Amino acid sequence: MKRTALVTGSNRGIGLATVIKLARHGLKVFAGMRDPETKSKNLLGSISGDDLDVDILELDVNNEASVKRCFASIESSGEKVDILINNAGIERRGSVEKCPISTFEEVMNTNYLGPIRCIQAALPNMKEKGTGLIVNITSVAGKVAASPLAPYTASKFALEALSECLAHEVLPHGVKVAIIEPGIIATDMAADITKANYDPDYPQQNRMAAMFVESLKSPASTQIVADAIVEIVAGKREGLRHPVGPDAIPFLEWRESKSDTEWVNWHNVTDEEWCESLAKDFGMSVKLSG
Repeated sequence: MKRTALVTGSNRGIGLATVIKLARHGLKVFAGMRDPETKSKNLLGSISGDDLDVDILELDVNNEASVKRCFASIESSGEKVDILINNAGIERRGSVEKCPISTFEEVMNTNYLGPIRCIQAALPNMKEKGTGLIVNITSVAGKVAASPLAPYTASKFALEALSECLAHEVLPHGVKVAIIEPGIIATDMAADITKANYDPDYPQQNRMAAMFVESLKSPASTQIVADAIVEIVAGKREGLRHPVGPDAIPFLEWRESKSDTEWVNWHNVTDEEWCESLAKDFGMSVKLSG
């Protein structure tokens, strides 16, 4: 029997690539997005002419009623969600001092509470069937905290911890949990980080933007992440955490190689020292604009 997957945030980027890859792998895929009427164009254009089993559904992970309606719609069609891919996410950045509380709330609502809403909607049926898979897409930023990404990083750290607790809870019920930790992937979100909001009080914003500019000169495709998800779905990749992308493991190992004191101090050296260190430690030639 064909398995069924729900992918959140599927109108672009990693979500879009994942929907197509899963459908081509033979799954029935429900593509959830906030406003299908205006946001489904990319997906419909990508699957036009292909005989893929994809249904587009309205799903706003920020809204519990929307989540419930989406799952009710799936069940009314006679299907149940076997595989949940929590991909929907947003990025906001700035200093902890100057970011409005509303910014932190916005990011946590989408990136952390959104997956929880979907997990709570999916789990009862998974437990009843005695099988299921929940894939939470975090980031290397869920293990590596760096200014000015505090709102985003905090949400991904939280989702990492939640996923680990969830894995403890659902294993006896036949449900598996996997965490995807992408590095810098060529998405609209990554491109947006290249646009620095320069703040003389906090030069880390300019530095992060410059690092992303350099990294995206050799862009890693969203297809890499979609491929990893399909490997997990197919049982070809085991384990809880899955760093994905050419720089994911190097980033994680780079952070692990530094003590907390070294890591904090590194973010507060001069611009020249920062660039020299990044070239030495990570092989990146980053140029800072004034």
